Amino acid sequence: MSHEGPLQELPCLNEYLEGSMLSISQKSKRKKRECFGDGLDTENTPHELIHRWSPPHKQRVVCKGKENEENQFVLARRPRKRREFSGLSWDTLPDELLLGILSCLPLQDLLRMSRVCKRWHRLAFDESLWHSVDLVGNPQLDQALGQVLMAGVLGLRCPRTCIGEPHFTHTRHLRVQHMDLSSCTVSTLFLEDIISRCRRLENLSLEGLELSDWIIQSLSQNTELVRLNLCGCSGFSPDSLGEMLKSCSRLEELNLSWCDFSTDHVKAVVSNIPSNITQLNLSGYRQNLTMKDLKDLVERCPHLVNLDLSDSVLMTTSSFPILQQLRSLRHLALSRCYQIHPAALADFEKFPELQTLEVYGLVQDTYLPILSKSLPRLQINTLPFSGVARPTEATRRDRAMWGMTCRLVFRS
Repeated sequence: MSHEGPLQELPCLNEYLEGSMLSISQKSKRKKRECFGDGLDTENTPHELIHRWSPPHKQRVVCKGKENEENQFVLARRPRKRREFSGLSWDTLPDELLLGILSCLPLQDLLRMSRVCKRWHRLAFDESLWHSVDLVGNPQLDQALGQVLMAGVLGLRCPRTCIGEPHFTHTRHLRVQHMDLSSCTVSTLFLEDIISRCRRLENLSLEGLELSDWIIQSLSQNTELVRLNLCGCSGFSPDSLGEMLKSCSRLEELNLSWCDFSTDHVKAVVSNIPSNITQLNLSGYRQNLTMKDLKDLVERCPHLVNLDLSDSVLMTTSSFPILQQLRSLRHLALSRCYQIHPAALADFEKFPELQTLEVYGLVQDTYLPILSKSLPRLQINTLPFSGVARPTEATRRDRAMWGMTCRLVFRS
C-alpha cells in the first residue's frame, strides 16, 4: 500500500455513487449524460446506451449566417452498430455467480472492483461478502469504520487502532455480533456512538479503554452477550455496572481485571454477576477483594471452571475450603497473593478436577520442582497471562478472534 492512501481514503467505501467514488473522467461523463433523462438510472452497458439514445433518422440542422441563407445542408449521425459477442460477457453473468467470484478477493481488490460500475458496487457491498473484517494494520480509521459497520459486518477486528468519528449515515442498529476494539485510541463520545447502535453483540472486547455510564448502559441492551472483556477499563459507576450484569444474563466469560474499581465496584460484581458464569478474571484488586466477597462469589457462581484472583493480597489459606466448593474448577490463578504460604499450596491435592495452578510470585524457581513433584496432576505456572474473554490469547500468533478467522483482511 505504499502507493495508495489508507483505507478510509479509499473512495469505494462510500455507500453511494457520489463524491470521490467516481473518477474525474466519470464525473465529466455524468454531466454529459444529464440531458438524456432518467434512462441512465438503470444498469446498462455503454453500447446499449449508445444504441438507445442514437437518433433513428437524419436530423436537419439549419446553419445560421449570411453565407448559408440559400444553401442548407444536413448533418447526419449514423447509429453505431451493437457489438456482437461470441462468448459470455460480465454483464450476462447472474448476481449469484458474480458474488461467488467476488468472495475470493481480498479486501483491497474487492474495494477496487466496487468502482467498476453501479452493479458491481452493489454486489461488492453485499452483506454476504462482509461477514467479518480484519482491519489490523490500518493506523487510522474514521469514516471507513462507519462504512464498514454499515455494510453489515458480523465480526470486526481492529485492536490498537486510532479511531475518529465514524460518520454513520443512518440511525438503524448495526448487525455486528463480534467486535474487538482492544487498546484503541478513541474518544468516549465516538465510542458511545458505536456501542449505542449495537443490539446483537455476543463477543466484545474494550480492553484498556475509557468508558462511561452511557456505554455500560448501552451494553445492557445486548442481552445475547456471551464474552465480555473490560480489562483495564475505567470511567463507570458501580450502579451502572451492576445493572449491566443483571441484564446480560447469558454471560459465560467475563474479564474485569485491573479496572479502576473501588470496594463498591467489587461488591456490585459479586452481587449481580450471572450465575452461569464459567470463566472469570477478577485479578488486580489487592485490598478491595475480601474473603467475604469470595464467599459470596462462590455461592453465586457454583459452575466456575476458570478463576483468576491474582494480586488480591487479602486472600489467605482460608480461601482454600471456599474454593474447594467449586466442583468444576479446573484452572486457578493466585499469583502474588502474598499471604498464602508456599507450603500450603500442597493442599491443592484435594481439588480433584484442578488441572492448572498459577502461583507466580509465591514460589521461587528452586522450590518449583519440589512443588510439582508433590502435585503431579497439576501444571504449575504455565500460563503467565489470562485468556479469559480475550479475543486472542497471548500464546497465539494468528489473527483469529475468539476462534474465528475474518474473511476480509486488510493487507498493509
